Amino acid sequence: MLDVKLINSLACEHGTPLYIFDKAVLRRRVDKIREILGSEITLCYAMKANPFLVDCFKAMSTRFEVCSPGEFAICEREHVNMKDIVLSGVNKEKADIGHVMDDCGGVGIYTVESVEQFELLSQCADERGTVIDVLLRVTSGNQFGLDESDLERIVKNRDEYKSVNIRGIQCYSGTQKKKIQVISEELQWLNDICNSLYEKYGFKTEELEYGPGLPYNYFGTESYDNNFDFLRELSEELKPLKERYSITLEMGRFLVSECGMYVTSVADIKVNRNQNYVIVDGGINHINYYGQTMAMKVPAYSYVKHDGTVIKDTDKYSSLTGSDCERWTVCGSLCTVADVVVKNLPIGTPDMGDKIIFYNIGAYSVTEGIYLFLSRKMPKIIAIDYDITNEKMSDVKDIKVETYREIVQTDRINSRIDIF
Repeated sequence: MLDVKLINSLACEHGTPLYIFDKAVLRRRVDKIREILGSEITLCYAMKANPFLVDCFKAMSTRFEVCSPGEFAICEREHVNMKDIVLSGVNKEKADIGHVMDDCGGVGIYTVESVEQFELLSQCADERGTVIDVLLRVTSGNQFGLDESDLERIVKNRDEYKSVNIRGIQCYSGTQKKKIQVISEELQWLNDICNSLYEKYGFKTEELEYGPGLPYNYFGTESYDNNFDFLRELSEELKPLKERYSITLEMGRFLVSECGMYVTSVADIKVNRNQNYVIVDGGINHINYYGQTMAMKVPAYSYVKHDGTVIKDTDKYSSLTGSDCERWTVCGSLCTVADVVVKNLPIGTPDMGDKIIFYNIGAYSVTEGIYLFLSRKMPKIIAIDYDITNEKMSDVKDIKVETYREIVQTDRINSRIDIF
């Protein structure tokens, strides 16, 4: 993690609430993941996790999972190579597919979520006299993907569709899987499907795209040191499959969580019925940790006094004023009792203008927050980049800072268009 004083200085310069995305940390993490998995595995970034990082991923030779016309528009603006895009999503409309094929030359691969979607993609390709590559998404038991019987029917009749080349199958069943056995059983199930398709219809699966849903630790002591033990177990599970298929792993949370930080300032301090509260200038409209339960779990954080003194670092806790066990419930600026970020957070005695830094915020928080509620402003977003000279990043120099988004006032979105 970046030095706390440096994060604080960025927050003082740019104001709070503030998102900071660390591109150097992101590159280091992706490099480590590739080292463990091996060069044969292709990484696909599920950009829904954080669309602000698309440009950074362009230089890392990944694919991009794109699940909506809006996400595709972001890729267009970021000049993503269309061949790197996996066009996914349950609701593909003909006009959007036409735009992709007519104005952008098509994409690398399309996923198929239903029989109707397969027919639509085939029709669009037929009308343009082109051949497209597709992956058939098999359902894991929810609204996504094809039932296995439908998948078999498409494969069986594949010769009727001259404009579609079925490269293989795709599957994503969920996030934050805690046991490698779950992933192992899913991989065996997918391998069995591929074997069955070959035995019944002579179809040889070329590509297997799989979303493993690897866990990322957001709470407790483990949140300060997310290691790669689970990834190493996955790598072992994939070894026998590498010989049979071209494997793509689709990931979002596991790739980008570490690279994000969020800084918010203490705006008010009060004690109500013997309960300590601090009100911050951010809140649950900006912060969303997967798995948080009624604000009871403590994520990785640091606490910095208004004069820059670090009270809580990433690896230690020392109190300048008050007791080490003095705890305060952190609430945001929304006028709802639901706006509780963390209950009973150890911060000593707070003062106005103190800053709380929340870590592992690189995935989803920047887009999943209830931004429009109460028409409060959306935070500024900056990205930083630098050369990492050592593992602890204690000698970071020449930081480049880029503004990704200025503060956005949402009252203009939440009001009648004709009064602008």
